[in-house]
Amino acid sequence: MLAAIVALAAPAADPGLFFREDWKETAAATPVTQEHVANPDLVLTRHGPGQAQIRKSHHDTPADDPYYVWSGEAEGNWAVSLRHRASAVDLTGPAKIRWRSKQAGFRRLRIILKLEGGAWLVSEEHDDESADWRVREFAVSDLRWRVLDIATLVEGRRAESPDLSRVAEVGFSDLMRGGRTQACSRLDWIEVYGRSVAPKEGGR
Repeated sequence: MLAAIVALAAPAADPGLFFREDWKETAAATPVTQEHVANPDLVLTRHGPGQAQIRKSHHDTPADDPYYVWSGEAEGNWAVSLRHRASAVDLTGPAKIRWRSKQAGFRRLRIILKLEGGAWLVSEEHDDESADWRVREFAVSDLRWRVLDIATLVEGRRAESPDLSRVAEVGFSDLMRGGRTQACSRLDWIEVYGRSVAPKEGGR
């Protein structure tokens, strides 16, 4: 009995790394495509009216400039999502999402999720303007969500207690068009920590 009580009281173990994406170290190009994805297990999809102008960017100077996704030229709302080829991910419990990014102006980079049933969500929490690149970590259980229209990249009503036990795609968006260097989002890398689960047949 005591062992059972202790087991129930113990915190859940941190989940392992489900995926990380760094982008290939290749020349800048518009738009970002599957050819720029470094992780062979991942499939990239662009979304929204501005999807054709999402850029995989890089500059020769400074020397440590990363290879990153940039929204500055997007002519409308945009998003990028990543899907594992073989598995969905359970983002319940101690799951987390980390990324390195840099925003400018009023841009607020948010997490987007596609649930296995096809519904899309966008996080109310975000990563906002910074003078330099920085790493942010989001505890998924702390996040609040809104329904997302993936065609227009416009948020809707609050999604109360969504089931995140089978998430098909994870991505990011600031739900705004680009404004060049002065008003844009940049994402260097993204990590998703959660439990790999077999997808339901036809669930994507």
